Amino acid sequence: MTSTTRLTVAQALVRFLSAQYTERDGVRQRLIGATWGIFGHGNVAGIGQALIEYGDVMPYHQGRNEQSMVHAAVGYARQSNRLSTHAVTTSIGPGATNLVTGAALATINHLPVLLLPGDIFATRPADPVLQQLEVPYAGDVSVNDCLRPVSKYFDRITRPEALIPSALNAMRVLTDPVETGAVTLALPQDVQAEAYDWPDDFFAERTWVVRRPGADPTELAEAVRAVRSARRPLVIAGGGVHHSRAEEALAEFAEVTRIPVASTQAGKGCLRFDHPQDVGGVGHTGTATADELARTADLVIGVGTRYTDFTTASGTLFTGEGVRFLNLNIAPFDGHKLAGMPLIADARTGLEELTERLEMHDHRVADSYVTEYTEDKDRWEHRVDACYEADEPDVRPTQPQVLGALDAIVDESDVIINAAGSLPGDLHKLWRARSRDQYHLEYGYSCMGYEIPAAIGVKLAAPDRPVWALVGDGTYLMMPTEIVTAVQEGVAIKVLLVQNHGYASIGGLSEETGAERFGTAYRFRAADGTFSGAPLPVDLAANAASLGMRVLRAKTVRDLREALAEARAADTPTCVYVETETADTVSGPPPAHAWWDVPVAETATRPSAVKARELYERHVSTRRRHL
Repeated sequence: MTSTTRLTVAQALVRFLSAQYTERDGVRQRLIGATWGIFGHGNVAGIGQALIEYGDVMPYHQGRNEQSMVHAAVGYARQSNRLSTHAVTTSIGPGATNLVTGAALATINHLPVLLLPGDIFATRPADPVLQQLEVPYAGDVSVNDCLRPVSKYFDRITRPEALIPSALNAMRVLTDPVETGAVTLALPQDVQAEAYDWPDDFFAERTWVVRRPGADPTELAEAVRAVRSARRPLVIAGGGVHHSRAEEALAEFAEVTRIPVASTQAGKGCLRFDHPQDVGGVGHTGTATADELARTADLVIGVGTRYTDFTTASGTLFTGEGVRFLNLNIAPFDGHKLAGMPLIADARTGLEELTERLEMHDHRVADSYVTEYTEDKDRWEHRVDACYEADEPDVRPTQPQVLGALDAIVDESDVIINAAGSLPGDLHKLWRARSRDQYHLEYGYSCMGYEIPAAIGVKLAAPDRPVWALVGDGTYLMMPTEIVTAVQEGVAIKVLLVQNHGYASIGGLSEETGAERFGTAYRFRAADGTFSGAPLPVDLAANAASLGMRVLRAKTVRDLREALAEARAADTPTCVYVETETADTVSGPPPAHAWWDVPVAETATRPSAVKARELYERHVSTRRRHL
């Protein structure tokens, strides 16, 4: 007879989660390392009570915003190579819907996170209840259904026994390197508190092995032929290289073949910046070196990339005569993009197999090609030096000079986190990544407000490393709330807060597309009705200090260097606040070397829009469909 234990659904779930493990390459670790939660009537007596009941096996973190809690969990998961993550519990209503943005971010970036929102009564003793969305045509719909399209797995647990198969499916998806993303188990508030006799086997330790599939022999042979016949091949390294821990395999492939390696935002750091084959970021925010190689490549070898429009310059970048694509990807969906030859495999396994075959043929690209990209890379590094250099240390820095000051004090142990604004473009072009996980850019969803909570998650996963959240004023104002969490938990993140009085990135894009920076500056309203008056007297440094963070103000380049060094050495949450040029001036980095498609008004009377449309049509005419 099967032995059982009588627990509530919430207690059973927490106990189950505490016994789940992942294993890859012989390394085993907890799958759900902790649970974040904000409590309301929809989860306080269910999951909340269960976390107290099992506090010895399930750590709890208190958040201030439900979206932020997901970002923290995602940051933890990425730093943990997707082998460990956190759960997030909320009440029903706005607490649940606040999860949607974080869930979309996780799923788009293929990063695992478990969401446990409360839900309306399954038994419907009163209808409607507080915060219930009434849908006249469907009694079984709640606001949690908003999470369906942004979740890789969704279930609503309306009976206790339904938790068993659903929980197992949730773990399967979280640990699947192809399918992973946000997983949602919606938990009606009455069901959470309902007791059931659970089979003890449900609580046994389970180890979910994260697989490394190899390549199909036929696909591998085709890939080898394609590489050997190419004269100007180029690797595009994406986030899949990091997820697979394939950095060493990529380095060996590059050294054996001497093929240059460009990187997406998610892939940057796959090779150190000073590796001979590293040519920097590619695409709209890429380096001149990488983008010119992309334009003339006859074979593009995508490794773990989704080929977003920033990477392909909206279909205008890869224009070489007869260019073909070879896509090494664990996901068939991505492996077949751009009519490419698929090489469906784990990134590390596939690279090792490809390198072995090419080494057997002693295959290397021509010396002239190596000389070409090496010299181009050297010229680009001089441009980076010029952007970073500050001849006058007692003046207000430009944004690239801010990055230069940070670059001068970090080493391989630092982690740099960013997601939105003008910083991603500057970082992709200029930042010199020193380790495989130093460069942490969330650019699949480019979500303002990600940086500070993600930094907390990263720091929890890597407590001995300096972790920096780089934010502009626009991003900071979106979501500074988790500073309180960092202070409460003693998580010594460093926030580099750049004040330029508005949305610098969108302001520049607005100007390029004929929208004249409308609605992008943080200024008083002028007499003509536009926001073109004096900058707002907002003191973000004082705001950060009011939330409990130590703040160092830097007015000049010299001040900035001293403040950054002091912050790096700090063992408490510390913010460095620096004001750069305003959002309606140029930030100082090299211009884009590839286009990005943002449609421009087809008809307009304002000269700026008319001119922008003419330029837009010229770019559109260069778009190429790879068939």
